[in-house]
Amino acid sequence: MTPADELAADYAELSLEILASGIITDPYADGRPRFRREPIILSPREARELGEVGRQVAALYEEAVQLCYDDPELLDEFFGLTPVQKAMFLGSRPMWHGIARADVFRTAQGYAVAELNCDTPTGQPEAVVLGRIAGAHHPKFIDPNADLGSHFVAMVETVVARLCGPLQSSGAARTAGIVYPTEFSEDLSLIRLYKQWLEDAGWSIVLGSPYNLSRRDGDPTARMFDEPLSLVVRHYKTDWWSERASAFKGEAFPDTAALIEPLDIVLRAQAAARTAVVNPFGAVLPQNKRTMAFFWEHIHRFTLHSQERIANLIPQSARLEALHPAMVLGQRSEWVLKSDYGAEGDEVVIGALVSDEEWARSYEQARRGRWIAQRYFEAETDALGACVNYGVFVVAGAPAGIYARVHVGATDVHSASAPVLIDPSLGRA
Repeated sequence: MTPADELAADYAELSLEILASGIITDPYADGRPRFRREPIILSPREARELGEVGRQVAALYEEAVQLCYDDPELLDEFFGLTPVQKAMFLGSRPMWHGIARADVFRTAQGYAVAELNCDTPTGQPEAVVLGRIAGAHHPKFIDPNADLGSHFVAMVETVVARLCGPLQSSGAARTAGIVYPTEFSEDLSLIRLYKQWLEDAGWSIVLGSPYNLSRRDGDPTARMFDEPLSLVVRHYKTDWWSERASAFKGEAFPDTAALIEPLDIVLRAQAAARTAVVNPFGAVLPQNKRTMAFFWEHIHRFTLHSQERIANLIPQSARLEALHPAMVLGQRSEWVLKSDYGAEGDEVVIGALVSDEEWARSYEQARRGRWIAQRYFEAETDALGACVNYGVFVVAGAPAGIYARVHVGATDVHSASAPVLIDPSLGRA
């Protein structure tokens, strides 16, 4: 058997272990393996450091959100939120966070955070399933994602109890509606995982899209397929609920209308303390990457402690329209362009990886008011030129797990998900 045959046989075996989880059903993407068996091994200190980075970044976003509540003119002047986006943000006050994933990289200067996905974060199934498999093969190591589910359930139950009161007194009881884009299959593993976590905790689950939401006259409780809900688990991006427009000039979407009726149902149910929402619609602002520009352009508004965290963790960022064109165009290798709501590597242009012509074309086509420019940072790589994107899960502001993707170049759908384990013996004297 050749080395290639051995690798193929090993991945086939890993695929069977993954499929046996009942959570992930697609071990290949475009015919290419999505996972790797070899775990990323961390010392307890490294795991604590990554968790602390996640905690600090979530705290920075909390401060930014509160600053915007104190000065709502920023919603128009800096962020350029649409009317429906402002309604989502202000209608959820002060809630924006439930579960988030901070994308963290190691550099020669320390840790750098590429973004905080606090709207509809992904990676939980890959982190949990791969961690279980790797942990079974390495029983002396610690799986940092072993308690991610319990943290998530504790968070949603706390949110529901504080907003709606004891569930026993609610007509919706322990019924949760998971709202997601049912026309897409990419995140079905996450929907299955959320469903499993909640059902194991005694919740009844209803699955559907925003179009399946309703309410009855005289009762503001949100319903799905006429089932009353005390909880909506929202895995439908906030920018899809609002007015839609392309981040590129000259490109138009066929359907730009906001989902006014479904959004009204959920926001009114939340305001009436009948149905809680996780993640809250308030995530529409911190998910906007212009928040990273806000850190730097309005750094004077933050506490001194937060200013230090911004300087240490957040790459220098600015609204694209706030920078001189000659500087951006002339310093291609020093900048990365990111759209406001692009995710998972989509609508990201890394200057160091494109030609002058492509860079100039991207700059020209970027719709002003929708993009930021962020300083490029050099992530540490291995001998093959691959780096690790550590996705630090943060639940209710506290670190709760770590998801790893290994890739050469930019993080995208072809990045290999890898298990993460902690070796408790590392770092001992």
